[in-house]
Amino acid sequence: MAEETVAALAQLYLGNILYAIELAASSLDADGKAENAAYYRGIARKLAEAHGREKAATE
Repeated sequence: MAEETVAALAQLYLGNILYAIELAASSLDADGKAENAAYYRGIARKLAEAHGREKAATE
């Protein structure tokens, strides 16, 4: 099995990570913490965009 690096694991489980971040952001929204929710959604957006650029570069 290939070495389990943070990058490799994050790429493998990116969908799950993005889902968990959105659950956290939704919970923060429900608690009236819109700024905190926006912060986490920003992280998710950066991860998704980076994944898209990486995928486009390998095609």
